Amino acid sequence: MTRREKIEAMLADDPRDIFLRYSLALELGNEGQIEACLSRLGELMQDDPPYVPAFFMAAQRLAGQGRVDEARDALRDGIDQARQQGDLHAAGEMSEMLASLGGTS
Repeated sequence: MTRREKIEAMLADDPRDIFLRYSLALELGNEGQIEACLSRLGELMQDDPPYVPAFFMAAQRLAGQGRVDEARDALRDGIDQARQQGDLHAAGEMSEMLASLGGTS
């Protein structure tokens, strides 16, 4: 059984588990399934409340694909969410990445 299959099996038991959903997105990305990865991360970004690490990971994947404008958008949204949730560390990390991509927070 592959790592992805193990994660999917655990998700079958608890489909709302944020960490498992995030882990599946990362595993899909590791397998080269970037669009599937981004789709899963997008779902996490739409949760209530949004899952802040998903914004940063989506931005990294997008930037890696040369989709810099989309990466900047994900980072700006992620910075806003991180600040709203009181996660100043995550907001700072995303601000640094945004600056490295030529954007402003």
